[in-house]
Amino acid sequence: MHEPHNSSPLTVSIVIPVYNEMQTLPVVLAKVLARPETWEVVLVDDASTDGSRQYLQGLDGSDRIRVLFHEKNQGKAAALRTGFAAAAGDVVLIQDADLEYDPEDYPVLLEPIFSGKADVVFGSRFLGGPHRVLYFWHSVANRLLTLFSNMLNDINLSDMEVCYKVFRREILQKIHIQSDRFGVEPELTAKVAKLRARIYEVPVSYYGRTYEEGKKIGWRDGIAAFWWIIRFGLLHRG
Repeated sequence: MHEPHNSSPLTVSIVIPVYNEMQTLPVVLAKVLARPETWEVVLVDDASTDGSRQYLQGLDGSDRIRVLFHEKNQGKAAALRTGFAAAAGDVVLIQDADLEYDPEDYPVLLEPIFSGKADVVFGSRFLGGPHRVLYFWHSVANRLLTLFSNMLNDINLSDMEVCYKVFRREILQKIHIQSDRFGVEPELTAKVAKLRARIYEVPVSYYGRTYEEGKKIGWRDGIAAFWWIIRFGLLHRG
């Protein structure tokens, strides 16, 4: 196995779910591989049809890169479930395949775990990092979902729906993802809260996309997220 590229004794796996992100995927991957914290990258293609799959097939077997493929589209949650199972690092960090989140934030995301203070770290788009100004109602929905999640899980996050979540691998090994699509965010939040994991939150930058630029999450996902918050925060299933 390759040697870690960071000064911490902990190795870091970056898990990237991919679905039709050919326009941004090569740039994101280059940024991720350029980070000294990156030990391995696990990419999971969720049956892309825009050329992403063919691009990833050409990378399979490259140094520090593992590529896994779904034969049919199953959603972000399924892609993360596959990626988590394959990740071999001591720490697992979720990275989207678009350009909304910047790998330059890895040091601040990883520091609470590297220093032994945290088991789980959430990024936050609402704690002062630079961000692109976009949809007002998306911001309102994110805050309402986070508030509802906080109430049921008795925690005080500012951004439950953020992509950037980092876990010690032993925490992930206690979690079985059951949700679909973007329900994975409230599910992971509820389950780490129930595990009494030490959760930290740090500010991250955010360069959001418009729908014309490829943004996928919509109002139906927001409504579904309320159900997943109730399911895992109140009904205690799974």
